[in-house]
Amino acid sequence: MGWRMLADGTASDFRKIGNPADLDHVEEECGVFGVYAPGEDVSRLTYFGLHALQHRGQESAGIAVGDGYTVMCTKDTGLVTQVFEESDLESLTGKVAIGHCRYSTSGGKTSWDNAQPHLSIIGERVMALAHNGTLVNTGKLRRVLVDEGITFRSDTDSEVAAKLIGYYTMETSHMRMGIKKTMELIEGAYAMIALTEHAIYAFRDPNGIRPLCLGKLSDNRGWVVSSETCGFDIIGAEYVRDIEPGEIVKISEDGVESEQGLPQRKHAACIFEYVYFARPDSVMDGAGVYRAREAMGRRLSKEAPVEADIVMGVPDSGVPAAIGYARESGIVYTEGVTKNRYIGRTFIEPTQELRQMGIRLKLNPLPYTLRNRRVIVVDDSIVRGNTSKQLVKMLRDAGAKEVHMRIVSPPIVWPCFYGIDTDIQKQLISANMTVEETREFIGADSLAYLSLEGLESCIYAQHPGFCEACFNGEYPVELPPDLVKNSFKPDMKPVYWPKE
Repeated sequence: MGWRMLADGTASDFRKIGNPADLDHVEEECGVFGVYAPGEDVSRLTYFGLHALQHRGQESAGIAVGDGYTVMCTKDTGLVTQVFEESDLESLTGKVAIGHCRYSTSGGKTSWDNAQPHLSIIGERVMALAHNGTLVNTGKLRRVLVDEGITFRSDTDSEVAAKLIGYYTMETSHMRMGIKKTMELIEGAYAMIALTEHAIYAFRDPNGIRPLCLGKLSDNRGWVVSSETCGFDIIGAEYVRDIEPGEIVKISEDGVESEQGLPQRKHAACIFEYVYFARPDSVMDGAGVYRAREAMGRRLSKEAPVEADIVMGVPDSGVPAAIGYARESGIVYTEGVTKNRYIGRTFIEPTQELRQMGIRLKLNPLPYTLRNRRVIVVDDSIVRGNTSKQLVKMLRDAGAKEVHMRIVSPPIVWPCFYGIDTDIQKQLISANMTVEETREFIGADSLAYLSLEGLESCIYAQHPGFCEACFNGEYPVELPPDLVKNSFKPDMKPVYWPKE
């Protein structure tokens, strides 16, 4: 088949990434970005796009550029600002580029090989692929490719997808057909952008679990694809539309071409994008994220009122909801903690003493606003409970008289396999404790969650179909039996959506 591995060498400035204190929230996924703009500085546009998407992944970053003849790629472990220097951007010249910032949900936690974009050889050509999401069936597909003599540099599901696209593109001599055949084989959540020397291809899983949208640069200078609309704002691009579930969009000198790679299934956008993942200034499926979070707080105030003196939010995602709670309840909103915006994203390993400080690495209380006050604390979720427990203790130590926890999502009872790092059910506190037991564990005076019905009512999406598996155990994509066996409690089994 003419397959060989790209001789892309090793990273020249490998950084050891430490393991900061576990702050016990759902972890971010990944961010993808792409631009087709001949005559523009596409690598720099991609750099700024990734900077806007940095909240989606802080472990590694990469940019690949096509110049009409070949594909060049620079990637490394670290933040976007750590990975790329001015000389890197100056050397990555071309007319088309894609970028990726990673939080690992499949594959080794941190290594240069696992950083994206992944590269694949198609005859004498090179293709790069950036992926947000998680595939659930790549073990078998990897073995088939290895039997065909195809080698791998990483242990990620994303590289399996890249090699499959390369394999079927060679077989069919058509890139879009290679993508289409790959989409027929892979299962799970994916929003992907592939790049050749002269074009980019953007495509999503048929349920649309992970977000991906299309934008346009001003004065018809080119086209942009991004995980979130905040990636458009930073470079002055205009949002055009979402990439549809199952759709393949090609952007080249022929403009924007679209075809349906797979028939759409029932829409299953990850509802946690609105609760936590997305930046508050993004718009997803027509719904403003900030507006949704503020509405969640208002609804939670109606569902779970409590007498108190102040309302505070846990930065950052809890703040809009806390403002909504305060406005609806009439209780004063104030800042109760300040956030250190640098330690939580650092790649320098803290000492064991610092790690034991836990949440204080990121948050510091404001005793003046807390002392002798009854405090309502609004947060996005409780996963394992350890962070909430530390937070409650920290607020009490700062003088709070009462601490009432209000969570703007339902209890997380079921693991996620579509791009969120919560895949072991026995580690989820709500799968093992009642609400009252959880309240006692974290030490709060009261604890209440937003209902699933209430959460849905706050998201004014154009296609109000969501993946809510982490709350109700109903999964849009079937999971392999070994994954179910290793991830679920024996007495709890997932339910699957019917394929349409």
